[in-house]
Amino acid sequence: MTEISRILIANRGEIACRVIRTAKALGIKTVAVYSDADADAPHVRLADQAVPIGPAPVGESYLVIDKIIDAARASGADAVHPGYGFLSENAAFAKACTDNGLIFIGPPEHAIEVMGDKARSKRAMLEAGVPCVPGYQDEDQSDATLIAAAKEIGLPVMVKAAAGGGGRGMRLVHKAKDLENAIKLARSEAENAFGSGVLIIEKAVQQPRHVEIQVFADAHGQVIHLGERDCSVQRRHQKVIEEAPCPVMTPILRAEMGAAAVAAARAVDYCGAGTVEFLLESDGAFYFLEMNTRLQVEHPVTEAVTGLDLVALQIAVAEGKPMPITQEEVRLNGHAIEVRLYAEDPEQDFLPATGKVLLWSPPEGDGIRVDDGIVTGSDVSPFYDAMVAKIIAWGETRAMALKRLTAALESTALFGPATNRDFLIDALSQPAFQDGAATTAFIDETYGQAGLQKDAPTHETVAAAIALDVSQRRQVAHNSAIAVHPDLLDWSSTHDLESSAEYACGNLRKTARVLRKLDGVCVDLGETAHDVAITQSDHRRAELLIQGDAASMIYHREEDRIHIASDRETRVVENLSLRLRTNDEEGGGGTVLSPMHGKLLEITVAVGDRVTKGQKLAILEAMKMQHEILAEIDGTVELIAAPVGEQIAADALILEIATDEGE
Repeated sequence: MTEISRILIANRGEIACRVIRTAKALGIKTVAVYSDADADAPHVRLADQAVPIGPAPVGESYLVIDKIIDAARASGADAVHPGYGFLSENAAFAKACTDNGLIFIGPPEHAIEVMGDKARSKRAMLEAGVPCVPGYQDEDQSDATLIAAAKEIGLPVMVKAAAGGGGRGMRLVHKAKDLENAIKLARSEAENAFGSGVLIIEKAVQQPRHVEIQVFADAHGQVIHLGERDCSVQRRHQKVIEEAPCPVMTPILRAEMGAAAVAAARAVDYCGAGTVEFLLESDGAFYFLEMNTRLQVEHPVTEAVTGLDLVALQIAVAEGKPMPITQEEVRLNGHAIEVRLYAEDPEQDFLPATGKVLLWSPPEGDGIRVDDGIVTGSDVSPFYDAMVAKIIAWGETRAMALKRLTAALESTALFGPATNRDFLIDALSQPAFQDGAATTAFIDETYGQAGLQKDAPTHETVAAAIALDVSQRRQVAHNSAIAVHPDLLDWSSTHDLESSAEYACGNLRKTARVLRKLDGVCVDLGETAHDVAITQSDHRRAELLIQGDAASMIYHREEDRIHIASDRETRVVENLSLRLRTNDEEGGGGTVLSPMHGKLLEITVAVGDRVTKGQKLAILEAMKMQHEILAEIDGTVELIAAPVGEQIAADALILEIATDEGE
């Protein structure tokens, strides 16, 4: 056995922070690595030591094995924890660590190599007797062979990258005519994300649950499982909500799936933490999906119901110690649910969002845990994954965990980039989720292609925001009025003070008359008027009475706008009277702008080409995913402005389409 004294965390964000906290609790020194974009990131500040590893793009920093190894050697680290993502499932990285005398806190190179290739792993699982989804996983990778295999299996099918995961390099295909394009996109995305374009084809199991088993193995031959997690609520094959235990699990089914997961781990001589993922059908049949040879994003729900620290277990096993727990000693206590907070816009097809975090106000409370990698003032970068935090709730029952999690989200705010916070609150309230009946089809069935479409903001919400805006601006004025006696501030000898300004919130635009009263303000929006009193406030939270009804809000005021988060919605209310507007009209559908910061991989049209509405114009890569940009109108390409192969900013001009005369 070898005692670890200093760990380098080859990752960033919330997982780097999470590993650092456990290492510190064990008395182990920590080393962070960071790209130029992460120089001031929380994980850098939290670690005992930090080493720069290059420019922001992952291919020049976090994915460069030599830079990570050099950082470990220079810092005196004797072990490396890969976290998840990046190099965590890279067999060459595990080997490089071992070759350089570093303890790799993860499984052996062979296990990563086999399980990291969906084709090889599926062949290995079939040989080990683990149930698998029917499909094609052979070496012939020609388009013609893949298309023929898909037709033989029977549509719908999943086209999947053999390497990697996280929904990248994956396409669901319902029609034969779409196979060629799906294969092209999946292969391109896989090559960019994982450096391998090898694909497999699998029968698409309709409306299953996604259930995974947490396994642990030590170097002494002991392999156990720690129960299951239900990760069915996904969009674009990326998990959004996870819970433990699975709502429909039975002791017999848990034993069967657990045994299959243990067999899968034994088949590749596994050691350390791993997760065996299955598709579970309503009749109890289950099929091997893949094995993640690392710690999972959703590991906190397992920690919550088992009482174990999985990172501490990883470190102990990496040191050569036997596992301190047997299968018979594993107990599942209560229920835990986790949500992933993403910087993305659910109203815009969940497009990733970037920008400065103006305010991060995480929740607190009994049974609540927050794993985050941001603070107020952080930058959400286009170079990395869109997940910025995880919120986990534990309860003695599922109902209690769900109640606590909902309340926690309602008291959470992240202002700056758009987030899925309101979407998560809505998803938790849906009957299918409340009843524990959600499958992998939950988001599509509940929200369709449009995603979450918010109702128009209520006048009460806008009035409350205006009251906070007026109050904050008045406080700024008071603070600067050093020559005026406090009793004379806001005093008038003629009548109550009244102001007028134009405000906008979403599509709602109103001229508001604000009458200041002794106990607050009256906000007159024309059709309605609301008395608003701020009973208590600090720099981020306020308690209000709106027409006598109590309300709580988190807020942040900029010069010409105020961000607010109530228990159900996040809004931005702009004071248009303070904004100098140079252009009131937005460009028409002929102006094609980048929907986000990203790398422009391809433009599929040329100047002079005739295009139709819905036709693919370009492919943009952002936050590890590829996004097709489609034409909004019929017309002719008049200008191509953006450079293919380079990073472009959000709202950058890509091309222009001229409509035909008379249209």
